[in-house]
Amino acid sequence: MIWLALAIAILGGYLLGSISGSLLLGAFRGVDIRAMGSGNAGGTNALRSVGWRFALAVVVIDLGKGALAAALLPWLILALLPVDPELRILLGALAGFAAVVGHIWPVYFRFRGGKGAGTAVGVIAVLAPWSVLPMFLVWVVTIIGTGYVGLATVLAGLSLVPLIWLLGPDPLPAPLGWLAIGLAILLVYTHRGNLARLRDGSENRFEKARILRRRR
Repeated sequence: MIWLALAIAILGGYLLGSISGSLLLGAFRGVDIRAMGSGNAGGTNALRSVGWRFALAVVVIDLGKGALAAALLPWLILALLPVDPELRILLGALAGFAAVVGHIWPVYFRFRGGKGAGTAVGVIAVLAPWSVLPMFLVWVVTIIGTGYVGLATVLAGLSLVPLIWLLGPDPLPAPLGWLAIGLAILLVYTHRGNLARLRDGSENRFEKARILRRRR
């Protein structure tokens, strides 16, 4: 029964995560966000290519599905199956991670999705809420200082690993530690193109958010 619960968490999380906010809303508007701007089906590209209202709706959906995967699926599984309630955190971590994977490689959209950051934040907001504000601060400070959204997202994702241990309960539940590591690896992987462009100097800046500029 335990293996069934784990399988439901993973499959359910993946299918929920595959509901891409930008692609779903884009279908109603007759646009494919993957054919616009950077080609990424995420909030940043939605903002640059379509506008802030569209981007806000995309972010709400992507955050929401991560939160639902981490919170609702474990509750349903525990309500339907005779498994130990102590498995709630493990079920939430598996479902949440699977939702991020689904966002990146959505089964409903030919496995071409976004980079997973928004969905990951939704998962963390449920399972490790103490990490959200410090991660957000890392993200904001990086954007203000550099203007690079991709770099800010990578650094915020990497910061999750120490933050979840330093600020979390003692001892930290092992599934949360592995979740943090897994999400950080995923975010680095999905932003590998941004990192490559940073190295060769071709990465686009979000200049409106960049406050600290080099003096000429």
